[in-house]
Amino acid sequence: MLLAELVATADAAAATRSRLQKTEAVAALLARADAAEVAAVVGLLLGSPRQGRLGVGWRGIAALPAVHAEAATLTIADVDAAFDALAAASGDGSATRRGDLLADLAGRATAGEWEFLARAILGDVRTGALQGVLLDATARASAADPARVRRAAMLLGDLGATAALALGGGDLDAVGLRVGRPVQPMLAASAATVAAAIAVTGRASVEYKLDGARIQVHRHGDEVRVFTRSLADITHRVPEIVAAVRALDVHDVILDGETLSLDEDGAPRPFQDTMARFGADAAGGLALRPWFFDILHVDGTDLLDEPLHVRLAALERVAGALRMPGVVTDDPDAAARLSAQALAAGHEGVVVKAIDAPYAAGRRGKAWVKVKPVLTCDLVVLACEWGSGRRRGWLSNLHLGARDPEGEYGEPGGFVMVGKTFKGLTDDLLRWQTVRFLAIETRRTASTVFVRPVTVVEIAIDGVQRSPRYPGGIALRFARVKGYRPDKPPGEADTIQTLRALLRDT
Repeated sequence: MLLAELVATADAAAATRSRLQKTEAVAALLARADAAEVAAVVGLLLGSPRQGRLGVGWRGIAALPAVHAEAATLTIADVDAAFDALAAASGDGSATRRGDLLADLAGRATAGEWEFLARAILGDVRTGALQGVLLDATARASAADPARVRRAAMLLGDLGATAALALGGGDLDAVGLRVGRPVQPMLAASAATVAAAIAVTGRASVEYKLDGARIQVHRHGDEVRVFTRSLADITHRVPEIVAAVRALDVHDVILDGETLSLDEDGAPRPFQDTMARFGADAAGGLALRPWFFDILHVDGTDLLDEPLHVRLAALERVAGALRMPGVVTDDPDAAARLSAQALAAGHEGVVVKAIDAPYAAGRRGKAWVKVKPVLTCDLVVLACEWGSGRRRGWLSNLHLGARDPEGEYGEPGGFVMVGKTFKGLTDDLLRWQTVRFLAIETRRTASTVFVRPVTVVEIAIDGVQRSPRYPGGIALRFARVKGYRPDKPPGEADTIQTLRALLRDT
């Protein structure tokens, strides 16, 4: 398949706000692709190459000479091979090697093709063909049941592999939970109060909400692997978590939980301390302590589809000493007491979980509801303004965007601006974000640097209010930065619909 066909499909998808038309366009493209091309096609459409990180940044792409082919001859296989070579480049001379590879690829692509490839490499493909559309398109192109496609994608943790399996005539029902292969984590909605959360879930397990990093731990015999919420393998970084799980009396297990570092008195350290230790290339410094709140598999038995009360009973048997503190109740007062205990211990609040709900991997439904006394939301940085006065020379005021999955206020799968803030930024954060945002700059004006929408920041707010200033019709009240969330991809940011719902709750 020619790359030009994919680019034309991406342009057609970007030109319409209709989810159905996007799905039909992408489905037609997938149906034409060879089986060996499907995973690469999906990666390009998502702006997430199947090879993972290619070691290429905005500056490297901007430095290339702007000389491109006149005719479209580049194939998907050509691009995939070039990406393989980019990902494999390492050691002395790797920067020069990547530069040569990029220059060759840019010279073989037309101007339009190279513009698309550059955005795909940088994760900035704005087609609206995000996961939901691609899942629906895969089902349509393969004539498979959409529910079966979605479940296979959940269990494989890889949309490209799922599409290749479906379009290759593979058995989607044969895809099962496998120890050692991470699945997408279940996500929580938000509520302003514990009583509001209980009203949604009914009888629930009310559990501490830590200001930590999400982990998913797989054990088979003595082999233990630890994954982040984005499914990255960080086993080598966290030997203390490996040791804790290896000490459990179990052979096969998949556990879901959080980790954070504690101070000398056993109180939680700030999230930034945990992430500094969590993200280090080698173990050292602060120790991490795991807490587990769910179990997906134990010794040959899958538990994904079991109600939460069954999973919690299994978790207690397997990892009771490492279980997240909590209580099962339908009494808002009892839930509020548990929340007060969590806050007194230095944690964020609680998560209220419907006791009869299955584990819905990769979804943010109403079965899990987090409650924090300080209302927070995860937003994406769209741009940053140069500071003045003492902050001159640093990027300061953040432009904040909420996710718009259905394109209610713009492009489906894009982001809609909901406010700005420079409050809560320490000198260390100002220095960090200046380096970070200049590295992912897409364009600028005299006062503002616009960036790829890939950086998630946790924002504390006093609520939201109606406002004609921004496209979504709302604005954040007293927004301040709580911290950056490098563990969260932009696809897990809060939606504009979630923020609009706060008009009723706050």
